[in-house]
Amino acid sequence: MELGGNIVLSGFSGRDFTEVIVVKKMVGQYARKFTDGIPGFSRLAVTFKEVHHHEGGHGKSEIIVKVNVDGHEFAAEVTELNLYMALDAALKRVFEQVQKHAEIHSNRNF
Repeated sequence: MELGGNIVLSGFSGRDFTEVIVVKKMVGQYARKFTDGIPGFSRLAVTFKEVHHHEGGHGKSEIIVKVNVDGHEFAAEVTELNLYMALDAALKRVFEQVQKHAEIHSNRNF
């Protein structure tokens, strides 16, 4: 599922509609942070997989986030019981990686 031209969500088709709405809002907020604060940002991809599924309940949520900036790919993977906690942690990790990369490269230009 594509959101705009540079955001892709995968693996969420089997999830509850209300969960997907919250996921879209969370991803959209981070996409705005990337767009506004990271020069060269071009793509944000989020993949969901349910792992360690147990009978009668949900398993853990595995979230993989990949971001492309100036031809470099940054990635983070988090597995948690709570989908939203996993998503937030993965997005936060990859944002921090990209920020460090941007800071290093902006300092080299001086």
